[in-house]
Amino acid sequence: MNNLDWLAQFPELTNLDQHAKDILAQYARIVEAPIGTIGYHEGAPCNAYIMRLAGQSRVYKTSSNGREILLYRVAASDTCIITTTCLLGHSDYPASTVVEAPIRDALIPAVAFNQLMLDSAIFRQFVMTNYGALISDLIVLLDEVAFHSLEARIAKVLLDTKSSQVTRTHQQIADELGTAREVVSRQLKRIEAKGAISLGRGQIEIITRSELEKLANF
Repeated sequence: MNNLDWLAQFPELTNLDQHAKDILAQYARIVEAPIGTIGYHEGAPCNAYIMRLAGQSRVYKTSSNGREILLYRVAASDTCIITTTCLLGHSDYPASTVVEAPIRDALIPAVAFNQLMLDSAIFRQFVMTNYGALISDLIVLLDEVAFHSLEARIAKVLLDTKSSQVTRTHQQIADELGTAREVVSRQLKRIEAKGAISLGRGQIEIITRSELEKLANF
């Protein structure tokens, strides 16, 4: 592959040296996948570094009883922290991912990734800077799970929608938070009783955003 126009989406790589560009031109490939595609499964080998050009996927962990919890999302111009961890540690994937909006990725095979990490200071800095930022995001998630009530976490999920109309189902919210649908439904009814939201069939309407912000401990 000789066309490296996609690199423009990652400004940190603007001054990438020619040797590194030659490696990318030889090894990198562009892949696309529709909604619902499983990008990788827990326990699968990690074979390539992911640089997201478009779309979005959800990275999640599944418990022994089949319950899921959202770890993070990978959107355009992002990289994947778990993929980076697995490549650096030569380990298999400890989680799974599914496409939520049609994706377009640049994939760098492990052999090329390892060579770039050795040969290119600019590429190495890019990888480690993104890795550090994503680790910080995971620490925020751990803080929410360990120290915030389920009510606060649900309020945050609703606020993150950025719209007064939330089309996620109770099951989808439960999957994101790693809990049961019935528990989410009870909490939503309590939040509704406080005048923050109105529950309808297939959607949730935010009535008082300031009340949700208080519940989310903003």
